[in-house]
Amino acid sequence: MNKILSLLAVLMLTTAAAEAQYLNITTSSGTKTYSAADLTYVSPVTFSSGTSMTVGTDTYTISDITSASVTTTDSGSSSDVESNTVNIVYNGSSATVTAADNVAGYVTATVSGAHVTIDQSNTDAVDGSEITYVLSGSTTDGSLTLSGSYKCTVSLAGVTLTNPSGAAINITNSKRIQLSAKKETTNTLTDGSGSQKACIYSKGQLQLQGNGTLNVAGNLKHAIKSASYIEIKNLTLNITSAAGDGINCEEYLLMKSGTVTISGVSDDGIQCDLGGTTSTGETTDHEDEDTGNIYLEGGTLNVTVTATAAKAVKSEGDMKISGGSMTCKTTGGGTWDTEDLKTKAAACLSADGAMTISGGTLNLTSTGAGGKGISVDGALTISDGTITINTSGNAVVASSSGSISTVNNSQTLDRYSTNYKSLPKGIKADGAISISGGTMNITTSGAGGEGIESKSTLTMTGGYVYASTADDGINSSSTMTISGGYIMVSSSGNDGLDANGNMNISGGNIFVVCAGGAEVGLDAAEQYKLNITGGNIVAIGGFEKGASVSNGTAKQASSYSKGAWYALYNGSNLAFAFKVPSNSSMGSTLVVYTTGTPSLKTGVTGSGSSFWNGNGYTACSGGSTVSLSNYSSSSGGGGGGGGWGR
Repeated sequence: MNKILSLLAVLMLTTAAAEAQYLNITTSSGTKTYSAADLTYVSPVTFSSGTSMTVGTDTYTISDITSASVTTTDSGSSSDVESNTVNIVYNGSSATVTAADNVAGYVTATVSGAHVTIDQSNTDAVDGSEITYVLSGSTTDGSLTLSGSYKCTVSLAGVTLTNPSGAAINITNSKRIQLSAKKETTNTLTDGSGSQKACIYSKGQLQLQGNGTLNVAGNLKHAIKSASYIEIKNLTLNITSAAGDGINCEEYLLMKSGTVTISGVSDDGIQCDLGGTTSTGETTDHEDEDTGNIYLEGGTLNVTVTATAAKAVKSEGDMKISGGSMTCKTTGGGTWDTEDLKTKAAACLSADGAMTISGGTLNLTSTGAGGKGISVDGALTISDGTITINTSGNAVVASSSGSISTVNNSQTLDRYSTNYKSLPKGIKADGAISISGGTMNITTSGAGGEGIESKSTLTMTGGYVYASTADDGINSSSTMTISGGYIMVSSSGNDGLDANGNMNISGGNIFVVCAGGAEVGLDAAEQYKLNITGGNIVAIGGFEKGASVSNGTAKQASSYSKGAWYALYNGSNLAFAFKVPSNSSMGSTLVVYTTGTPSLKTGVTGSGSSFWNGNGYTACSGGSTVSLSNYSSSSGGGGGGGGWGR
């Protein structure tokens, strides 16, 4: 101690003549460097009671000083640190903190082993910029805890940080925090036991960005959690495990770009909740927004979840998808919800509010019982994008006691009321469904597996829909209206198109195949009616009995061949070429309708643009004419019941 005091005294006596000298003071919080030129009579080094000293604006307890030195260069000192920057270097069981001179007065660091606690005191920008904390090095027993009242950046510059007893990064600052991975760096964060909410936790808004890679493992709860919004841009983010959700946030989540891969989680992949009790509604640039909405605008998102009734992406508010590429897979089965008193199952995309899809490429797969590709509590609007959905699980049902089992026979599902079953649908919306564009390829193979179901109305004015299903291809609980677009439905166990209200078709190109027996290609519930006033239609299984057909002509073929290519003509104009599926059970009647005089060819070769998952073409050549006779809907199928519920 006497040596330190003597050294300080020497510096104080020589500062006037030794402008190139530097004082370096080291405590458990790191090393701080002062230029002798800055230690003037206005800002001197002073002592108090022999136990503390003040250097500039900083006060030290002398017993806390582990070393002090006077050098003629500031190599390794805070003067070497870029302005507005604090370097935190982890090295096994220790860590060093070095702050740039211009921010040192606003940063109080406490270091215990490799656990670093930072208290940032500025309430505004420092020299026009925010403070950046640069993390590097490696430790198996360290962390960063950051508090403050002004926004800042945490820059990951090749850090491997494991905290066996808490969060790897715990940010209690409630302001906007940028968490950035530097270009060409790989960063790995892992937490352990404790009371933390996530491996990475931020009380404030969290912007995940950078051109580097961030790997996160959350062993206690979530991998990443923000008590406010989360935005993602450019970053390559790999969530390798989580005891809870992969990403959990409130207010809203926005993904603009980057690559996010989530697997090994025990709950949802991404979940966004409403922060308060009332939604603000979507705001301009999301300023002060609290909606529980998820916005997917670009980038690549890959999510795999395995838990019972887990969701790959879940919003408490709306979900809006306008771009990017998404691959989601769920494998978990269903469960009985004791609060809502209903069965619930997994879903790739799930929104408690509405969902809008206006772009992007979506590949959604659900293999668990009752699993769905898209599940929406509100309305669903699709105007663009490419959507591929495959569900292969059977239905899941619950007994009166809540015990869960699976059902592989659709007829058995009639025994269960709506709340006691969950069915493996491609797309299901409790609200209205509106389709005006985009391409959808949907396959369901489990009991009760419908392609698209609306618990309200369904309207299609454009787009391409292909659905190969075990149950109804497309079902609505109210009116179904089709005025445009291309629809191909092949149902192996029920109706092609099924409306529990009026079905009104005034346009579009439609090819439907129903199962044999009493099923119908185009079916409206008994007390409602099928009204056809336009479009080009091929219906294997015929029309609903008593259908109203006008503004055109309906005819039927005496037979058809499975697996063969056909072409429908409206007069001399080709409507579309199509391939008949090879289902084991199919309707016996092939009916065609066009606004002019319909004709049919078999054995054609498709050309031009393909659609319907390769089962349709806009052009064709060759073929021979099929003999057609007049068709009367009085000989059509009986009225359908429509669907198997949830």
